[in-house]
Amino acid sequence: MPEARHTFPPSDDLHGETPSGAGWLPHGFQLAPHSHPEGQLVYAAAGALATTTDRGTWVAPANRVTWTPPGFRHSHRFYGETDVRLIAIPAERCGDLVAHPGVFAVDPLLREVLLALTDRPETRPGAHDRLCAVIIDELTKVPEESLHLPEPRDDRLQKVTDLLHENPARSSTLHELGRIAGASERTLSRLFHAELSMSFHRWRTVLRVQHGLIHLTDGRSVTETAALCGWLNPTSFIEAFTEVVGQTPGRYQAQHGLAGSR
Repeated sequence: MPEARHTFPPSDDLHGETPSGAGWLPHGFQLAPHSHPEGQLVYAAAGALATTTDRGTWVAPANRVTWTPPGFRHSHRFYGETDVRLIAIPAERCGDLVAHPGVFAVDPLLREVLLALTDRPETRPGAHDRLCAVIIDELTKVPEESLHLPEPRDDRLQKVTDLLHENPARSSTLHELGRIAGASERTLSRLFHAELSMSFHRWRTVLRVQHGLIHLTDGRSVTETAALCGWLNPTSFIEAFTEVVGQTPGRYQAQHGLAGSR
């Protein structure tokens, strides 16, 4: 693994500052819940990361960047050997971006600016500020991506989602899960739409795709990943992954130099 370019402080030491810079982090590295006075972009140039807030979890592979506005309590977990880039956005400029955490697509221009801002020392006054302005301009043009997994507040619904978090491959129907949670299938279906703005099937699909990204980043094959995440065959996994992520699992691995195969 390349030598770290930056040492990130423990989350206990992050209060009052918004870290920025670049560094390699090992698989499984975690930052416990914390918040920042400024906005923060976290980009995995290699590897993947999950960002969790009380609004749910966002997973970002190397073609996505996560955004957390000032004051939002959040945590991170990194998957694979992660080349992580941290960019602090001054609070006075955060009004140009969405007021809630999210994930955005990274096109070639945005990727190069993110890398330049975290790789290069500032040699001319104002250079970093100008690069930051380009990032903000680019992020206002691209739509938010669908890698967000909202979390429920209702206790019955939370029992169901907890069971699926423990085992995303679990094949239980909503009726079967309802018997464990103490609620009818109809009630749970209503709660999924009312609290999470998506169906049970859609929520479980996004959960499985999130775990699929993590397995692919770890170098597992498409076939193995499909089985681990609960799909009966690789074709169904490829279709779901492509619909959510925007590219096939094989293309994702090839684009980011991962070792998996069909």
